Amino acid sequence: MIKAFVFGKFLPFHKGHEAMFNFALSKCNHLTVLICSSDKENISSTTRKRWIEKAFEEKKNVEIRTFSYLESELPNTSESSKEVSEVWAAIFKKQFPDYSLVITSEEYGNFVADFMNIQHIAFDIPKKLFPVSATAVRNDVFANWKFLPDSVKPYFAIKVVILGTESTGKTTLSENLSKHFNCSLVLEAGREIITNSNSFSFDDLHVVARVHATRIEQGVLGNSPLAIIDTDVHTTKSYSRFIFEKELEIDADIYNSNEANLYIYLTSDAKYIQDGTRLSEAERNLLDLSHRQVLTDHNIDIVEISGNWNKRFEIAVEQINQLIARNGKNYKKQ
Repeated sequence: MIKAFVFGKFLPFHKGHEAMFNFALSKCNHLTVLICSSDKENISSTTRKRWIEKAFEEKKNVEIRTFSYLESELPNTSESSKEVSEVWAAIFKKQFPDYSLVITSEEYGNFVADFMNIQHIAFDIPKKLFPVSATAVRNDVFANWKFLPDSVKPYFAIKVVILGTESTGKTTLSENLSKHFNCSLVLEAGREIITNSNSFSFDDLHVVARVHATRIEQGVLGNSPLAIIDTDVHTTKSYSRFIFEKELEIDADIYNSNEANLYIYLTSDAKYIQDGTRLSEAERNLLDLSHRQVLTDHNIDIVEISGNWNKRFEIAVEQINQLIARNGKNYKKQ
């Protein structure tokens, strides 16, 4: 039985890593992925482990381990140095005493293998198959989005939610923003499941919350890290309070899916249009107060936008551009 290992920070895990793992599996019977995580890094080893586990959940001969260390005690560099490789080879020898193969896409793999007295097989050291690095992803997530596996994309996604009471132009603005930024659009599930705001059941709200969360989870897997989301779970909770005068209990996973980077709230000074399925204008204005209270109760910071349709679009674009400037490069999860 041939046992092999790969090692790295996987900060983040990308398609180059994924290809290397699959290559390694073609050379061994059992593969262990060792995630080396230092005390100075801002993405936990648990998160990185979850990314890789999800990507290889159908591979029964893949094992994922983590190794935590202090940068004050072990060298934290990826340079091809014999001195550094010797130190890490001693660590790997303890971790993998009966392994005969190491796979890397770096020149230092030869040094590590020599010190461990095992075989090294290189994979795409020139990075021609996947011209990407974890550093490049961290520095510019937009330029390197295509290199992220689906298991990683939700972590780096930049989500913008458009909120507001009925007849404030949420859907139109969401659609226009999605076209402008050429990004994913998550449409409101409630408008399809509940076709009339004057006639629905409490249980319908649970369905809306679950379906909308699923749509968000799919939306962040698109061709851009940016996703525009038409309303969210706080609106669903607000309808529960406003119509049924009781709280809608929401599972943690639904909240996690709905968590966004920017919440844009459209004020109710827009022209009210009754299409036959909406609340009355008076009720719509009271619903606005309910929405705001729910957001306050959940400590959600909002950016309010008012004015005509063109003005709302211009302000929203400006807010999103500022968000991208903060998070699109040198990305750090908030």
